[in-house]
Amino acid sequence: MRWQARSFWRGMAFMVVLCSGITLLLVVLDGGPWWAKALYSFCIGYGCWACTDGLRLLTEWLLDRARERRGESPGRPGGTLNWTRFAPLLVIGMAGGAVLGIEVADAISGFRSPSLFDLGSPATRVTLAVTVLATALAWVRSAGAERLAAERARTEQLQRQAAQTQLMLLQSQLEPHMLFNTLANLRVLIGVDPARAQAMLDRLIAFLRATLAASRAPQHPLSAEFERIADYLALMAVRMGPRLQMRLELPVELAEVPVPTLLLQPLVENGIRHGLEPKLGGGMLEIGARRDGEQLVLTVRDTGVGLPAARAAAGSGGSRFGLEQVRERLATLHGSAASLSLDGAADGRGGTLATVRLPLGGVPAGASR
Repeated sequence: MRWQARSFWRGMAFMVVLCSGITLLLVVLDGGPWWAKALYSFCIGYGCWACTDGLRLLTEWLLDRARERRGESPGRPGGTLNWTRFAPLLVIGMAGGAVLGIEVADAISGFRSPSLFDLGSPATRVTLAVTVLATALAWVRSAGAERLAAERARTEQLQRQAAQTQLMLLQSQLEPHMLFNTLANLRVLIGVDPARAQAMLDRLIAFLRATLAASRAPQHPLSAEFERIADYLALMAVRMGPRLQMRLELPVELAEVPVPTLLLQPLVENGIRHGLEPKLGGGMLEIGARRDGEQLVLTVRDTGVGLPAARAAAGSGGSRFGLEQVRERLATLHGSAASLSLDGAADGRGGTLATVRLPLGGVPAGASR
């Protein structure tokens, strides 16, 4: 409907320019009262436009209904211009619009114009010539506008497909990344504490079973995201023991807000791997959510070794894949409307604060799989 509204107003504006130009041309050619020439120009012009476009839209609507009955997909709203199909409609609409326009102008002005089919009259020949020229110009403009709109729609569709493909790639990279990290930790624990390794393996199986279905969807409620994080932290607690403390705070009013699946997972992993694990006594990991106007703000805060040391660890022996993955997903889904920042915590306890901001609307339409 938006496309049709834009097309209508563009057509109205074009007809104003075209009919004004015809009025000026007729005044220059044979003089006479300009208001009468303007009246007839606008009545005939808009009559032809209404008839030709009306017949075209009606034909496309009938064709779409026929496609639906055959089980085919309907065409794009507004139709696609086809000279072979619409040439008869152009002739019919042009003749009908000219007759209608002359009748309306005669009724307004009180004049009596010669019949449009009286080709012996000079006025009739001029009217027909101008009508044919104006209708052809309007039709060419409409054809160009529709081709441009079709190309724009095709470009937008390709962009959505590219965004969808990129999201699927990022998701497929994230899941093995998290799994390999966990398996590497499990391998180390088997050699030093088999009982804890067994408990960790049980947690891993439960975590993967709970996460598998959710990880294949483009988005899920924020409460589900927090549940997956809680499962993962329970898994890490088996390995780290009392060195890992955790606090998850999700306001009730934000529980059903849709968010991309596994959005916080890489940030939680980074907080543990580069913040808490290098610290001898471990520390606290806090995950929170709040609303800021029309944005959802998600935070992952650790009381670990702090940002400079964490960055040094990530640059030397670690990986910055997690942060890059989150930034790329946010940019693909929301562009500049979403962001990820990483800062040193400023509350005196030390550590690092990761902050994600994104629109409250969730994953946009067209980004789903």
